[in-house]
Amino acid sequence: MTPRVLIIDDERNIRRTFKMVLEAEGMTVDVAETGEEGLAQCRAERPDVVVLDVRLPGIDGIEVLQQLQKDDAELPVIMISGHGTISTAVEATRHGAFDFMEKPLSKERLLVAIRNALDVRNLGREVKVLRAKVNRRHLMVGQSPPMQTIRETVERVAPTGARVLITGESGTGKELVARAVHQASDRSGKPFVKVNCAAIPEELIESELFGAVKGAYTGATQTRDGKFLQANGGTLFLDEIGDMSLKAQAKVLRALQEGEIERVGGSETYNVDVRVLAATNKDLVAESAAGCFREDLYFRLNVVPVHVPPLRERSADIALLAEHFLAGYLDENALPQRSFEPDALQLLGGLPWPGNIRELSNAVERLAILSRGATITRDDLAGCGIGTDGGGARGRNQTSAGASEIMDLAAVQAVGGLVAARHQFEKGLIQAALTETGGNVSGAARLLGIDRTNLHKKIQAYDLGPDREPEQGGA
Repeated sequence: MTPRVLIIDDERNIRRTFKMVLEAEGMTVDVAETGEEGLAQCRAERPDVVVLDVRLPGIDGIEVLQQLQKDDAELPVIMISGHGTISTAVEATRHGAFDFMEKPLSKERLLVAIRNALDVRNLGREVKVLRAKVNRRHLMVGQSPPMQTIRETVERVAPTGARVLITGESGTGKELVARAVHQASDRSGKPFVKVNCAAIPEELIESELFGAVKGAYTGATQTRDGKFLQANGGTLFLDEIGDMSLKAQAKVLRALQEGEIERVGGSETYNVDVRVLAATNKDLVAESAAGCFREDLYFRLNVVPVHVPPLRERSADIALLAEHFLAGYLDENALPQRSFEPDALQLLGGLPWPGNIRELSNAVERLAILSRGATITRDDLAGCGIGTDGGGARGRNQTSAGASEIMDLAAVQAVGGLVAARHQFEKGLIQAALTETGGNVSGAARLLGIDRTNLHKKIQAYDLGPDREPEQGGA
């Protein structure tokens, strides 16, 4: 796009010379003789850069600069003056001027200043676009009663320093809730640091959280900060905290109680100001009863509980989510614009989605890539294996439902209680997923809606055979 520059100067020769130089460089140039005319031109033409004289008839350049900054704080304004003084330059900079130059200007000095300003302007626009994409990716979408309840809870708890424990099945969007709490808090300008406790090996989780001094363990070649220090002043999100080792839990409890941490291998104590949010897909009460999770840590974390329901319990949001995901994927991948036909949205809304939002998101991404028409139809869904009896969300949910019906109360008592029954049920589903994918752990993890690293750990814990990926090209 051709850059547009606005020159505001009361000297006719200056306006004419600048216009000739910049147009020779391929730029579009508008000119104004007074500050009032310049402001009107700026609002009408939306230039990329403004070159503004300090001394003007009517309102002077500093007043024009202040108004330009109110209208668009990211608009770079280059101030020029034939009577430049240090105090004038300082005042212009204090009010947001990008650069300050004295007349007479050389062609080279003018072009360098203009190009630098354009670079900054373009960079600012790119950052704004990227932020919009990130914000869209982290947006909580939905108008169902459960989502309205979650939003109300977030609105009430965010301004406080209370800890929040977010529960729900895998793929329901627990991280989105954590980010919403952070963004609505007074810590929003500080770091939001996420730790996936299930993805970090047990022997490394402590150094990941608290840092380590050089030589603390093999591979610790330098002293480094952990996530608590990285999040200092901000928010630390402990995802899948139910998978954290008891030893690490004890240290996290101390950090929450005392606001202090020590690096692994070190003796120095560091004070940290961190708001901790946690999430899990496990029943931490049952885990505590089984001795797998510290009860005192559970009570520390569970100040404000937030439960994120599975997608099947808020099916009214499925159409909104599908359209949200589709718009995002088309935009991010520069794909042709298309939309869902009402019948296709109705079919999506009738599926149970056992993998929850993550599964729906993957399905919509597949449709965005493979659909060819201007609209996505039921035939497109069928062509992508979505909603068919033999696969997709419906088939997997039927398998899960059948498995759950096997375990009645008597069966739970027979295997030794709820925790043992849950483990047996989980083991059976993992084995079924591995069988369906021919032993492909990544594929099984996608079917189950969990991280591959977490699935590796469960395969080892349940002794379900060789924990390896098949070779490329295999079944």
